[in-house]
Amino acid sequence: MAGRSSDADVIVIGAGIHGSATAASLARRGRRVIAIDRFAVDHVRGSSHGRTRMIRRAYPNPVWNDLVDRAFRGWESLERETGQTLLHITGGLYAHAGESQLQGPDCVLVEDRAELERLMPDFRVPDGYRAVYDPHAGVVEASRGLAALRAVAEGHGADLRFDERLLGWDAIGDGVEVRTDAGTLRADRLVIAAGAFAASIVPQLAPLLEVWRILTVTVAPGQKRGRPPGLGAFSVDREGGLVFGIPDADGNGVKLGVDARRVWDPEVAVAAPTDAEVAEMLALLSEYVPGLDHRDLEATACLYTMTEDKRFIIGPLAETPQVVVVSACSGHGFKFAPAIGDAAADLADGIARDDLAFVSTARRGI
Repeated sequence: MAGRSSDADVIVIGAGIHGSATAASLARRGRRVIAIDRFAVDHVRGSSHGRTRMIRRAYPNPVWNDLVDRAFRGWESLERETGQTLLHITGGLYAHAGESQLQGPDCVLVEDRAELERLMPDFRVPDGYRAVYDPHAGVVEASRGLAALRAVAEGHGADLRFDERLLGWDAIGDGVEVRTDAGTLRADRLVIAAGAFAASIVPQLAPLLEVWRILTVTVAPGQKRGRPPGLGAFSVDREGGLVFGIPDADGNGVKLGVDARRVWDPEVAVAAPTDAEVAEMLALLSEYVPGLDHRDLEATACLYTMTEDKRFIIGPLAETPQVVVVSACSGHGFKFAPAIGDAAADLADGIARDDLAFVSTARRGI
């Protein structure tokens, strides 16, 4: 990095899961890092809140396999670093009516209903469906993992600032100037990991991103059904949107959501699920995981930042290569956090990552 006259080697905009992972990776390397988030710690205005997320190796194209492997190894490394349990491997079944492109190490197509029931007896695969079984799938402790990354970042000297609003940024020579409501900062590099707010910060992203409001329900933990090994991670590919589910691993409760498109302005606080929406999701939960008690439940809303092909956008901007954008999005980005953090840190350090060509800014022409 450049001389010490700057306030930081790298400024990170956004301290959600990917900004925090980036800050942690840079701070481990001895970089001077300032991460800025416009909201309070553990806010619910973005995509990083909630107790659990799914992790899996089953992906629709082999081009993802290396990044998936880096993600698994990254979470395992963070477990060793912090002494916390962050992954629960439960296996997963991903049901579909027609052909499926899902593949990955040790993933197999299962068509026999008796075998589906043996693999995951609490999951009811719809009639006429088959499923891809992923023995490596499971659950990420999301809120615990986010806190762990922030603790690592701060433990290595990163300055994490919340409730500080970005006013703008400019490229200044080979570095950057960042203006916030708390003052002006200069750094050698800028990483923008602003989730649903990225398009307002980087105009080149605006035609490529669409923000969706996504709903989930989580029922009370500790029930007879819904726990591994009876239930693992699952999804059902249906016309009304992909239904995804997470088992009650380590007392987090069974969670179900629907990837259904409802465009949302992130500047407006996301609306909580209505009674009708909750009823619809509970009906799906009853269909796919029958026998659960729904009386004690949590219904939440979050934001997905979607690209048309559901591939991320990661890399330096062509006109300002000292600025790296990280939009690891489209509803499946959380699981990749440690790998994305390392990738963003590499790019900020000027290390080429040709393995990321399939999600690069160059691929998008920006």
